Amino acid sequence: HMDTVVQIVEALESTDHGVTVPELARALGACSTPGCRAVLGDPPEVPPAPPTLNHDQWSLFTQLLRHDAAAPQRGAVLAPDGSTVTLGPLLAGIEVGLKRVTGWCVPTLEPPMGEPPMDALYAVTIAEALATSFLLARDGDANRTTLGPGGCWDDVGDPQNYTLLGPPSPVPDAVANGAMDGVLLGAQLAKAPIRLADLLRGYYGTGNGTEKGRPPSSYRRRDFGVLTGPGKLEKEVEAMLRVLRVLPPTRELLEDVGPEEVTAIARRAARDFTEVYVECPAIVPRCMWGARPYRGTPKPLTLPLGSVYIHHTFIPDAPCRTFAACARAVRAVQRFHQDTRGWDDIGYSFVVGSDGYLYQGRGWHWVGAHTKGYNTKGFGVGYVGDFSTTLPDPDTIALVRDGFLPCAVRTGRLHRNYTLRGHRQMGHTDCPGNSLFREIGTWRGFK
Repeated sequence: HMDTVVQIVEALESTDHGVTVPELARALGACSTPGCRAVLGDPPEVPPAPPTLNHDQWSLFTQLLRHDAAAPQRGAVLAPDGSTVTLGPLLAGIEVGLKRVTGWCVPTLEPPMGEPPMDALYAVTIAEALATSFLLARDGDANRTTLGPGGCWDDVGDPQNYTLLGPPSPVPDAVANGAMDGVLLGAQLAKAPIRLADLLRGYYGTGNGTEKGRPPSSYRRRDFGVLTGPGKLEKEVEAMLRVLRVLPPTRELLEDVGPEEVTAIARRAARDFTEVYVECPAIVPRCMWGARPYRGTPKPLTLPLGSVYIHHTFIPDAPCRTFAACARAVRAVQRFHQDTRGWDDIGYSFVVGSDGYLYQGRGWHWVGAHTKGYNTKGFGVGYVGDFSTTLPDPDTIALVRDGFLPCAVRTGRLHRNYTLRGHRQMGHTDCPGNSLFREIGTWRGFK
């Protein structure tokens, strides 16, 4: 849990062992890739275990930071918002931010004449991972993944093992989250220094923070997109590829890659990363919210579909604003659909929490049970809550209207000229409630 990591960081900050916590992380094996070492230098010596940590805490911290190229998601921790974050890129970004406060200059990695220097904050968080992933995929191997996948914890109450949901790339979801958080927190620290434990506690909402509303971490995709802007990521990946060309461990990889191809690789990497991790909303997989198995054999959908049907759950009637509350609400809906209605599974394709996340129901590929007579024609999207007289939060409305729907079109799952309807238009029901129905009447595609 991120709470445990924050407690360890707090204990480390109370001990003077000559290095900062991010430097200690590097000593233990984080940031051991060629590009990261080129920017931040060789790691310091590992100091003895500090007296403020017990044996288990020191052992855990050491394990979390040991780099493993074959398992880039190693060092992942579960944040209170339900996302999984790899500590390596997070702490590397934080170290750059802390160094910038002291007037640190990036080690000189001479770019070719007329080329802009790279931004150290992106270099140590996301640029090298993206450059490596898309460089390795350029040989046209159709089985090589460049981004993702996500994964699931064995037990979200007491997470021990994190299992990926598919073949790993150098940038699984946990690394992408850690990298975006490293950029955001590094940029924040460079402006205003703050104790690391306080920074992490505020950003992830550890302790009681999440009960007050969504923690800043659940806005990481939006905030990273705003900070990074169009073109910035492409420029940084291209700069990193030029650096990797001169570093001994990676020189061979780029021997036969010309300047035009470097530009093309950087453009593809930035475009794909932005589509998957900035423009599309995060979807919590079934195994993370504790779904029961599907009963029987699901029927496949034929994509792209032409319609989306908007629902509300009615019961639970209150919006859920934390990962724990939303996971509980989605389990309750599944229980009702399976045990009371006698359906094979939760009926909706996706469920919308007010915590900033969508929850996978039947998902993109399987026929749902949400809109009788129309389940093979469209996706069913259900908002948690009763929206007869009130509306979901503005950013929860935007999550579907401005995030999910355009993403579904861009990724080829929904026709460009799709039709959007409320459940009540397709059958005898008040769903999705008068207020939400009036709202969706203003959305693109509504008929």
